[in-house]
Amino acid sequence: MSPAPRIAVTGLGVLCSVGDGVTEFAESLRAGRSGLSAPGPTPASGPAPTPGPAFTAPLRDFALDRSLDALPQLPAALRDLALRTARRSPLPVQAAVTVALQAWGQAGLHEAAEARERTGVVVAGSNLTERYTENSRARAAPNPAYLPARYALHHQDTDHVATLSRVLGITGEGFTVGGASASGNVGLVNGARMLAVGAADVCLVVGALSDLSELQTRGFLTLGAMAVAGAGDEDDPAERPAAPFDIRHRGFHPGQGAACLVLETEDSALRRGAAVLGRLAGHAIALDGNHLAAPSADGEARAMRGALAAAGLAPREVAYVSAHGTGSPLGDATETAALRDVFGAAGGGPWVNATKGLTGHCLAAAGVVEAVAVMLQIQGGFVHPNPGLDKPADSGCRFSGTAAAPAGIAFALSNGFGFGGINTSVALAHPDA
Repeated sequence: MSPAPRIAVTGLGVLCSVGDGVTEFAESLRAGRSGLSAPGPTPASGPAPTPGPAFTAPLRDFALDRSLDALPQLPAALRDLALRTARRSPLPVQAAVTVALQAWGQAGLHEAAEARERTGVVVAGSNLTERYTENSRARAAPNPAYLPARYALHHQDTDHVATLSRVLGITGEGFTVGGASASGNVGLVNGARMLAVGAADVCLVVGALSDLSELQTRGFLTLGAMAVAGAGDEDDPAERPAAPFDIRHRGFHPGQGAACLVLETEDSALRRGAAVLGRLAGHAIALDGNHLAAPSADGEARAMRGALAAAGLAPREVAYVSAHGTGSPLGDATETAALRDVFGAAGGGPWVNATKGLTGHCLAAAGVVEAVAVMLQIQGGFVHPNPGLDKPADSGCRFSGTAAAPAGIAFALSNGFGFGGINTSVALAHPDA
């Protein structure tokens, strides 16, 4: 039996509240720039509105044509095809096309003569166009003729896969995967497995943007998972977002984001002469046997240990952990307990930070957004700050502070945990590690 191929990362793409593309995103990470903002003022008259999210991190002034114009390395014909194909698509599909083309261009795949039937695509996320469905229902209520002609296609998650296949000419395998907030990591795991079994030489893993409907938002608020507006106290009037792991944390702040990693067998990358940005060295998924929103330190620790074992790493070799870190008091406490279990007491353990403190919780896309953040920190030799982490609720981890810290990172873990006890962790590595 031949050994499993080494999995290289050859392209990155990202779109979120603090960056359209990896250059702007890397600058925001280093500066600790947050995209979170408070909701606008409520109407002066009429019934009092039901409290909504405390803070959100939406995309700012996104336009598909502008984002594509910012990719001069792409052939004009490819840019035009993408615009024609996706310009009437829902926002999540437009975001997926944007980040896929960013990563495609960085990987040099627009110049490659590689067979497209040896290229696959995995889209991470479920229930991705709920707002589109909600708006379409309202639009069609007066007259069914107002329903968009392609609604039956656009409301399905698989529209992401089909659109990317059309734009990029991908004719290999393609599918969507879901794991709640762990979906991004589940997508990375399935992309790596596609390459490991020889089903493809290249695989795009896209973390899809979740455009929450009013009903979805209300559900998260009702569950107590999302931080609600006006929940401050005398010592904290809730005028600034609480960082994950800080004593002020009260739940997650939703963010809009999408991201893409190009995974490729190392042999394929060498054959193409592609620059290797890093490696996906190991991964694991572990279930809790639980269908609720209650996290398990044991399950989270098993996922981290599984990723370390798959990568052939000892805990002491990990320099940095990108925590799931949503800002939920129970979730943060559970993850810090799992981190102590795997890496030991405070002191010489790995750096820990939480990208959601900058981007908000990008839900289905979170794992891929955070994998891009990890790769940029590995390349740049730093760990991004945790703005607002003034008083850690648990001193058992080596949290990065309020300014970026230099760090030589050979190996890192990126965690993703989803409702229903879906625990995931991926090990990412410097290309020379």
